[in-house]
Order: sequence, then structure tokens, then C-alpha cells
Amino acid sequence: MPSTHLVEPDILPFLGLFDSFGYDAKSLATTRVRLLEMLTAAAPPLPAGITKNEWASPIGGKVPPVRMLVYKPKHVAKDRPALLNIHGGGYISGAPEMQEAQNARLAAELDMVVVSPDYRLAPESPFPAAIEDCYAALAWMVSQASELDIDPARIAVSGESAGGGLAAALALLARDRNEYQIAFQRLIYPMIDDRISGMLEASPYLGQFVWTRESNAFGWSCLLGKAINGSNVSPYAAAARAQDLSGLPPAFIGCGALDFFVDENVDYARRLIHAGVPTELHIYRGAPHGFSLMEGTYACQCFDSDSLSALKRGLQI
Repeated sequence: MPSTHLVEPDILPFLGLFDSFGYDAKSLATTRVRLLEMLTAAAPPLPAGITKNEWASPIGGKVPPVRMLVYKPKHVAKDRPALLNIHGGGYISGAPEMQEAQNARLAAELDMVVVSPDYRLAPESPFPAAIEDCYAALAWMVSQASELDIDPARIAVSGESAGGGLAAALALLARDRNEYQIAFQRLIYPMIDDRISGMLEASPYLGQFVWTRESNAFGWSCLLGKAINGSNVSPYAAAARAQDLSGLPPAFIGCGALDFFVDENVDYARRLIHAGVPTELHIYRGAPHGFSLMEGTYACQCFDSDSLSALKRGLQI
């Protein structure tokens, strides 16, 4: 059932750009290159007063060194808030460079340090490679808090799509390992439930653009290395699998009303609320997956305002 008539008019011009990508074994290599090129081609220069450095961590740790891009204000200040912002790409594509504009802007607007890890991708590196890389990045941020001039008690995690799924899983993993504290989780249309791709009752209006039911099934099968909807899937792979959501950091969840993830995102927000986790949920009318990248659209502008406000409150800025 076509859902084009439900898409906000100012979003329609973007659909052709994103729908030209294929997410299957045959086209994955090409999609990785083309997606990165598209999202970095028009990147503006860094805002005045923001530096970008590349780091690698950990050295001699449990996982291979994780490349990270670090955006930091130049002027001296102690105990800044920090954000570990994890890029999207369905667990199978993407790189931290494609979020450079957003990361640098957040660093400038909130006077914060933003770290973006280049985690390993599936299917070459299935679960738990990506989440362990993100955990290593979090550990590095805490260990380097003095050099980065950040307050280790004010570190938030954030991500879009698969990055949002990794941020949600990282909040669970940090809670359960009890080594590092996460102050806030900002989940942008997070990819958190491998089971939803097989739900026959899913609305026919959802997931027709950008990231489809078929794309979702392929992404999950690459990450898990087995058939989706199976038993014994770790909540650190698919956060919605977690039985207990209590004790997690306050959450912001934003999703488009036409996103295939809207049902799992709404349900995760409901479960967080029931578990006593302070939670803010926004559903944006007429918006498909990836709408936060569609600069200038009304939904993107509303999301930017809502999520920025939530980050300020969550990090006490």
C-alpha cells in the first residue's frame, strides 16, 4: 500500500537520494562507498573554535584499536559534558565522517566534547564486535577525562539507526558491567529489535522509504550471523530483547511516523517508562527513516530543537 501521500511535502525531494541505495550482499560494497560520499560531499568547514583530532584506543585492550574522531572546543574549560555519538548504517555501513557536521555543531553549540567511534561493521565483524568497540570508546573517554577536559559523570551516548541501537545496547552493557556511568541516552530512530522484521501485523505504511523491511532483515542477519527472530539473541545486540530496563539513564527517543522502527521505538519507550526510567518520546509526522539528515525540512528542524533541549537537560548544561 503506497504511503507517499503521507510523506511531508518538504521531505519528498530527499527520498530519491536515499532510496537509490541497495542493502543486500551484491550491492553492499558499492552502497558503503556511495553513502559515505553523499553524506560527506557537502560537509561545511568546522565551526570557528572547534578542533578535530583522530585517536585510537585501546592499545593492548580486549579489542583491536578503535579509531575515533574527537571534536573539542579550543578554549580552555574544565569538566565539560561529553557525548559519545555513534554513526548509523544498519550495522553494515557508515563511518564517523558522515556525521561530522552534526558532531562539530553539537560541540560548538553545547561547549562539549563529541567522540565518534569507527566501530567494526558486519558481516565481516558480526556481534559482539561493534558493541565492544563502542564500550572501548566509552572506557577511553573515562580514562582520558582529564586530558579531554570532560566530566566523567556527564557523558551521554547517542546514535542514529544502528548507532541508536548501539547507544541503547551500550547503556545496558554499562549498567550491567558497572564500570562506567552514562548520564543520558539520545536514541534517534534506533534499530533495536531483530524480531520486528518478521511481524506480519506491521503496518503496510511503514518502512517504504530509505530503510525497508528487506533492508532490515539483511542488516540483522549480517550482525547476528544467523537467521533473525531466533532464540537467545543478546540484548547487547538487540536492546529490545532486554528483560529488565530498570536502572538505565534517562532517555530521549525520536522517530519518524513512517519509519519501519516506529513500533519498536514506541514500545521501548513504553517499557522504559514502566521501568521507572525518565523518558521523552517524539514521533514526527510524515517522516521516514533518516529524516534527521534531511536538512531544512520541518521535521528535521523540530527534531534538532527537541533533541538539543533534551541533551541540555540530560547533561545539566
